[in-house]
Amino acid sequence: MSWTTVADVAAGICLVSGAFLAFAAGVGVLRFPDLLARMHAGTKPQVLGLILLLTGEALRVRNMQVVGMLVLIAIFQLLTAPVAAHMVGRAGYRTGKVRSDLLVVDELTADHFQSAVPTPRPEADHGLDNPAPRKD
Repeated sequence: MSWTTVADVAAGICLVSGAFLAFAAGVGVLRFPDLLARMHAGTKPQVLGLILLLTGEALRVRNMQVVGMLVLIAIFQLLTAPVAAHMVGRAGYRTGKVRSDLLVVDELTADHFQSAVPTPRPEADHGLDNPAPRKD
């Protein structure tokens, strides 16, 4: 067996498994019951599926310029998908779209209650809110 045959077989396996994971992510987004489960299904297998598809494409093309572009795509996907999922999750939580009966641990509620209690500002203790008028 030559290197090209092995690379083509590995590329085929990566392409099929990446397509399956992307399909599973789509099914999960449609079928899961709440926001957090859908968000999980939309980020985890989708990112791995995309990376497998990009790996299969890199093994198939074997051009360094194309492989460099595919690596950049994978890096940007790894950087942006978790941030986007985090922001969607927090926005959903703040707007009441998250079902609290399905949460095992809910640390965000304690943070919201703690931030809702007004804390005295240090400058208010020293009378800096309304400084005395200057006498010139």
